[in-house]
Order: sequence, then C-alpha cells, then structure tokens
Amino acid sequence: MRVILGLLVLVIALAVGYWFYASNLKTTETKETMVSVVGVKSDLLSFANAERIYQATHGTYASVDELYSSGTLKTQRPARDGYTYSWGTSSEGFSIIARCQRKLSVSCPSFSIDQNMQLEQLPDPQQDTHSDSN
Repeated sequence: MRVILGLLVLVIALAVGYWFYASNLKTTETKETMVSVVGVKSDLLSFANAERIYQATHGTYASVDELYSSGTLKTQRPARDGYTYSWGTSSEGFSIIARCQRKLSVSCPSFSIDQNMQLEQLPDPQQDTHSDSN
C-alpha cells in the first residue's frame, strides 16, 4: 500500500512539474513576442522619420535603397525575428508594412505606418473572418 501511495505522489508531482514547465514556455514565448513588437514599432518609426526627412530635402518620397544610398537611413537593420518589411511610395506618400511571418500559439501582430506617422496594427489574416452577406 505504501508503494502505491508513493507512486501516486510521484505521478502527481510529475504532473504538477509538467504543468509548470508548459505554462512557463508560453510565458517565455509571449515575452519574446513583446520584445519583437516593440522593436518593430521602433523600426517603423525610424523608417517613417527617414522618409519624412528625405521628402523635406528632396521633395519626393524614396525607396528603402534610396534612403540608404542618400545616407538618410544610416543603420541597416535586418528583419526582426519573424518580421519582414515591405515599402511602397508614391508622389503623395508612403506606406511601410512590417508583416509577422511566424506561426506562434500567441498573437504575432503585423503593423503599418504611413506619411501621417500613423502606426496601426493590421488585421490578422489567419483569423476566420466570415461575414454574412444577405
């Protein structure tokens, strides 16, 4: 009987240990995602500032390559962990998108910024967005 009770206590202790380990993994993933999100927002603001500086001195908006070659954008940052940047310019403005490419169990938002310095979170294309059309 003591052996069975000892085994039961061991199984309960292992279950509690596994639960703690699994919940801690999700917390770590959430913290890493938050760090990436803060970095991406900072990158977008830096890129948008460079666009505004370029536009003020040249009278037009520039591609990312033109920003680097002109020296307006000095620090070349590789894509943040799981994020890719895309750039669009026209005579009226610009739009920069940071799109999350990771598949995580926690939310991994994508963002955009434009010439008005409006930083917005984009809708998640992974979410089910069915709408009724009557």
